[in-house]
This record gives sequence, C-alpha cells and structure tokens, in this order.
Amino acid sequence: MIAEFPPGLLLIGGAVLVPFLKGNVRSAYTLILPLLGILQLIMLDTGTFGAMSSFGFEQTHVRVDKLSLIFGYIFYIAAILGVIFAWHNDDGMEKSTALIYVGAAIGATFAGDLITLFFYWELAAVASVFIIWAARTDRSFKAGLRCLLIYLVSGILLLTGIAMYATATGNVDFNNIGLDSPGGLFIMLAFGIKCAFPMVHNWLQDGYPEATVTGTVFLSAFTTKLAVYALARGFAGTEVLIWIGVTMTAFPIFFAVIENDLRRVLAYSLNNQLGFMVVGVGIGSTLAINGAVSHAFAHIIYKALLFMTMGAVLYRTGTAKGSELGGLYKTMPWTTGFCIVGGASISAFPLFSGFVTKSMILTSVAEEGYLIPFLVLLFASAGVFHHSGIKIPFFAFFAHDSGKRPKEAPFNMLLAMGLAAFLCIGIGVYPAPLYALLPFPVDYAPYTTSHVVTTLQLLVFSGLAFAVLQRTGLYPPELRSTVLDFDFSYRWIAPRLVKGMFKVGGEVWSLMTGDFKALLGALIRRIVQTSGPRGILARTWPTGSMVLWAATLLALSLVFYYQ
Repeated sequence: MIAEFPPGLLLIGGAVLVPFLKGNVRSAYTLILPLLGILQLIMLDTGTFGAMSSFGFEQTHVRVDKLSLIFGYIFYIAAILGVIFAWHNDDGMEKSTALIYVGAAIGATFAGDLITLFFYWELAAVASVFIIWAARTDRSFKAGLRCLLIYLVSGILLLTGIAMYATATGNVDFNNIGLDSPGGLFIMLAFGIKCAFPMVHNWLQDGYPEATVTGTVFLSAFTTKLAVYALARGFAGTEVLIWIGVTMTAFPIFFAVIENDLRRVLAYSLNNQLGFMVVGVGIGSTLAINGAVSHAFAHIIYKALLFMTMGAVLYRTGTAKGSELGGLYKTMPWTTGFCIVGGASISAFPLFSGFVTKSMILTSVAEEGYLIPFLVLLFASAGVFHHSGIKIPFFAFFAHDSGKRPKEAPFNMLLAMGLAAFLCIGIGVYPAPLYALLPFPVDYAPYTTSHVVTTLQLLVFSGLAFAVLQRTGLYPPELRSTVLDFDFSYRWIAPRLVKGMFKVGGEVWSLMTGDFKALLGALIRRIVQTSGPRGILARTWPTGSMVLWAATLLALSLVFYYQ
C-alpha cells in the first residue's frame, strides 16, 4: 500500500502531527517518516501512476525513473541527517515546516507534469521561508521576506511559462522542454532563480545564514538541488547553461575570500558548486549528466556536513565569524575532524566524494572541446579548496587562539556529522554503488593517474598560495565587515532611489498644484469680472439699444438671404 502513495505526501501529511508531540517522541517521529520514505522508494517500480485530469490537461502525478529516484534517495538521506542533527531542537514550527519542505521537494522530483511540479515548487518555497523565520530574529524575518519575494518571482515565471507551453503544445508533460519551446525561457529562468544564477543568487547568502543552526542544514540540501534536477530534466544540452554555470563557479570565490561570516562563506561555496552541476547539464552528454547528478548527490552530503560543523561552532560559541574564532580544535576535536573531511570532500581530494563526481564533469567538458570553460573550472576548483577546504577549518579551529574553550558538540550533532563524514569517505573510496544509481550506464574510471596527479597538483599549488599569502600578510584578514554583492542594488540602492523619486515627484506635484491653483484663481477672477454681479454681462441695457441691435441683425439676415 505504501508503494502506491505519492512520494513526499507521507512527510507533508505527517507534519500535521508534529505540533502535538514533544521531546524525544517528536524527534523519533520525524526520523521515522524519512526512513519510511526510503523504504517506499525501494518498493517503487519504474513507470508512472496517479494519472488525473485538471484544467483540461492530462496530468501524471508520479513518474519514477532513475533520475527522479537518485534525487529522491539523497533527499531522504539529507532529511535523516538533518533530523538527527536537530534531535535536541524541540521547536515544533521548524520541525513541521522542515518535513513539509522535504516532502514538497521530493514530490516535485517525482512530478510527471508541470502543474504538479508547480504545486510542489511553491509549497517548498513557502516552507523554506518559514524555516528561516523559525530563528525568530529581526534579521531572519527581513531575510525571509526578501527570499519570499524572489521565490514569488520564480513562481510567476514558472506559471507563465507553463501556460504558454500548455497553450502551444496541448500538454503539460514534464520532459525535455528546451529554449525553443513556447514558454521555455520563462521556465528556465524560474528554475535558474532557485538555482542561484548570477545576479539572482543573493537570496541564498541572504537567507540561509539567518536560519537557525539546524534550519540551515535543511535549507542547504533541497531548494537549489531541486532546481538542478529540474534543469537536468527539462534543459539538458542547452548550451547557454555552460556559460552560466562557468560564471557561477568563478565569481563567488572572490566574495568567499573576503567574507567574515563562515556560514556565509559556505553559502558562496554552495553557489560555486552549483555552477559545476549547471555546466554538466549544459553539456548534456551522458557522462556530463551523470557527473552533474552524482555531484549533486555528493554535494548535498558534504555541504550538509560543513554547515553542521559551523552550526555546532555557532551553537557552542554563539558566533560563526572568523574574526571571533580560532583555537577551537583544543576542545572541539571531533567537530574539527569532521570539518576537515567536509573540506576535503568539497575540494575533490582523492578518496573523498567530490573527487569521483566533479572529475566526471571536468572530463565531459574536456571531451566536448570547451577549452575556456575547462580552464575556468580548474581555477574554480582551486578556489573552492582555498576558501572551503582551507579557510573554513583554518579560521574556525586553528588560526589565532580566540580564548574560547567551548564544550564539544552534543552527541546527536556528532552522530549526524559522523554519518555524513562516513558517506563522504565511503563514496570517495568506493563509488560503484553511487554510479549504479545514476541515470545512464557509467563507463568511467575516476582513479586514473592523470586525474589523480592533476588534482593533487592543483590542490598543492592552491594550498601553497594560501600559505604564502597568509605568511606575507597579503591574505585579506578576517574583519568585521559588510560584503557588498549584487543584492546591494535592491537592498540599498533601489529603496533610496524609490524614496528619491517619490521626493522629487512630490516636489513636482507641489509645483504643479501651485501653478494649477494660480491658473484656477485667475480664471475664477475673470469669470467674476464678466459674469459677476458687477460684471459686464450683468449690466442693464436700455430697451432702445436692444431694439436697434435686433433691427440691425434682421437687416443683415435679409441681405444674406436674398443674395
């Protein structure tokens, strides 16, 4: 019976009971639901079910294939890790909205039509905003509002694209759409906003770090990877995505280097890693799609691990700013070790998960002859090691001694981090099980001499550059600061521009109304002069004069009539 239940609805429906439970019972309940979800996926057969008709279109509520299954598995794994990490957190609002969020992302992953996708897409967006608001701070409230506005833009674009596509084609099937299809551009832009394309990416750095220690772990796993799935499903082989993805890999590096808040550094590195996946989708070959999908799988785990380690630091010290941390390895050795594993994984060190997935994307780019994208991806690979593999653990745990001696993270946090670290190493050492889940058959060997040597050379020189810059004092210091990104345009410039426009408009209006009043007064005075009690039209005229004028007019009429 459970196999016939639409994936995701189990968590969405189960979230209703969360507010009525307390303590360990609530935490155990939220863990059981994703475990049942994985069991359901194992029992699912490939194919479609849940057909229905609405709005005059045939819909397929559930479509099961290898692409949707692998994202379904990793979403449930991320949910399990997040629940364990948040075991001590008894916030009913956050836990119930987290379940809805996960369920909506999974429901969208298995949606066989665009209408069903839109429903889950918007539900996931709203739930993620409530996770940000669960922090219950003024900053989180404002960040959540900004994220909500951007999500609404994504939803409007998606709905517009679906309407155009459905009108032109007569169906709403969610298959390859492409930019040549009616509404395709709108749909891709909607996916791109959630994937944090350049210039629409700041909702990620704005919202994620303002959530709670546990909420950020959930947020890091689903919204952006759901967008990667949607792009892989609908726009594989769209060349423009290569250049968009290349840009995404490069520009966040510079912001991450100067950012002081280490959770915001991780948000920028998340943007960087998404770029690799978008490039893979843009290439569109079987190797590239396998690389993009497997990298999304690995990324969810190691990014969650890194956010968990910084969350544990924030939980114990009250800050995640590099300028206020350092020396924590002395009292938080396990967290330090897990952070290093996450840094090695995101940096694609051999024997760690990132190596066996990112190398597939790089190989596919080289095979297709994209030289400039390949070189930029190499630069970005060195950059991510620089700011996530070195900067995060160095400034949090080793740099200067901050004097803080916090306790080690709680057991449930360590357990979640340990499981994630085990998966990072396990996938890196033995990638065959992951490769077996990929959408296409895998004929790829990551551990070749050229791959290993090239990667190690890149990492060694990147590490050497960091060491030299640090020793010479040229590396940007960790200082209290505000990093200005593209969101400066709508968070600072736009409000002041609108305020200025209203001010100028008010002054113009005042001048216009003043002139209008003056003209109206002059008109009224003229009317009074002519038609008032003393006006010329109100004067009494002699009867003889009136008879003379009447006779004159009559004579003129007779003259014109008889001519």
